[in-house]
Formats: sequence, C-alpha cells, structure tokens
Amino acid sequence: MPKKILIVLSEFGYWGEELVGPAEVFDSAGYELTFATPTGKRPIALPPSLDENFVDPPLGRAVTTAEMAAKAKEWNNSPRLDNPVSLHRLIPERPYLSDVNYLRALERYNQDLATAVAALVSGYDGLLIVGGSGPIVDLANNERLHALILGFVADGKVIAAECYGVTCLAFARDWGTRRSILEGKHVTGHPKEYDYKDGTGFVGTDLNMGPPPYPLEYILRDATGPAGGFHGNVGRRLSALVDYPFVTGRSTPDSQLTGQLVVEVLEHGLRRYGW
Repeated sequence: MPKKILIVLSEFGYWGEELVGPAEVFDSAGYELTFATPTGKRPIALPPSLDENFVDPPLGRAVTTAEMAAKAKEWNNSPRLDNPVSLHRLIPERPYLSDVNYLRALERYNQDLATAVAALVSGYDGLLIVGGSGPIVDLANNERLHALILGFVADGKVIAAECYGVTCLAFARDWGTRRSILEGKHVTGHPKEYDYKDGTGFVGTDLNMGPPPYPLEYILRDATGPAGGFHGNVGRRLSALVDYPFVTGRSTPDSQLTGQLVVEVLEHGLRRYGW
C-alpha cells in the first residue's frame, strides 16, 4: 500500500515552491496526497512565488528560478487542488465558556473531537503544513488544525512544517497542560533576519501588514525551551531538521529537502537530522 500524506494549505496564500518541493518528492516516492484547507476553499499561490523576477527584500536576490516558477504556476492551476478537504467540516468546534450548558457541550465536543481526529489521522502516514504568509492568517491559531496536529503526535506519526507553517506546531497545545509540544525539541523556521520590514501581504485582500505580526524565531525559541532549540542557520544555504516526530524546513529553498526528510523518516526510520 502506498504511503498517504495529508497536506494542509492556507486559503490566504501559500508559497509555490513550498508546495511543489515536497509534493514532487512525495509523487516520486509513489505517495498518495490529499490536500486540505481550513474551510475547503481552493488554495491559491502567493503571486510573488510565481514570479522568477521577484527579489526577496531581506535576502536581496530572486528566490524563485524560472523552472520553479513554471512548476508553481502549473500546480496553482492544477485540478489536484480543486476540491480540498475542509477541516471545518471534519473537525468540531470547541464551545465558548459562555455557551449555555457549557459543561455538557464540552463533553460532547471532546467525545466528537476524539472520534473525528482518530478517523482522520488513521487514514494518513504523515502531515505536511505548507508555508508562506497565508498561514499567519488562518493556520497559526486554527484550533481545528491544532487538534489534528495533536492527533498525529498521539499516534506517533511524522509531522512536517515549513516556514510560517511551523508556527502551528508552537501553538498546538493540549487544553489541560497547555505545554508546548515542541518543548525539548530542535526545530528550524523563518528566522528574524528573514523578516520583511514592509510588504507582508496575502491572497484575497490588499492588506499590507508591513512587517509580519510576530517574529517567528522568538516564538519558536520560547516554545522549544532550554532543553530544545531553534536553529535559523542564517548564512547556510539549507536548513531542515528532523527531531521526531517533527520535520521542519526554514524557508523556500529548504522545501525539497523537507520532503526528502519526510520520506527518509517513513522509509528508513530517520529520527534525527540537522542538529
């Protein structure tokens, strides 16, 4: 039976290569891919990620080759992304504390959540959260996605995340302990040096946030704690880490390696890499 990977994308824009890189690796490995978004809306690539002439301000150079731009455009128009799974439809919503009969509602929620997450996680061998600026809006603090991540952790299955997608791992916490699942782990992600000073934008809106709303590096340093660590590897061409069950990729150039490491985890039992 082929391995199956669930790939979660933002509805506010994903970075083209951060989908293409790992997806090509998974396709070559013969894996079956299922795509999901928060509400089932078709994901759309961020326009700069389709432009070979776009110069990334912090890096001062183009980050998308002509070949990758063509591949990303092909994926952006591919019917494979037409009907993504809706996390909203499959995973229940936690009730507000102010809801009528809150205790009963919470009991039903916990029961329904356990059933829904178990059913979803059982169908896949791994999870990938694609990066780009979009995850800042609808993935980072998405409680349904957090519940899904916790389900993969509980099942001991590999969880990969790229760039701003790594934020989801820092915020996915059990409501009882509220401790970071990254505590004691080693991860990479979008470093402070890569933050824009202006131009943080999204698909479907003309909002320009200026700089990103939070420095992801600081969040990850706090989430991993003194026994773990954040590795930005600024000045190094690639940065992708494995600290099982997590596989993390720093940014766009690390996308293919992130996918390759997931395959190494699934096929050869890799448990540590890059730190």
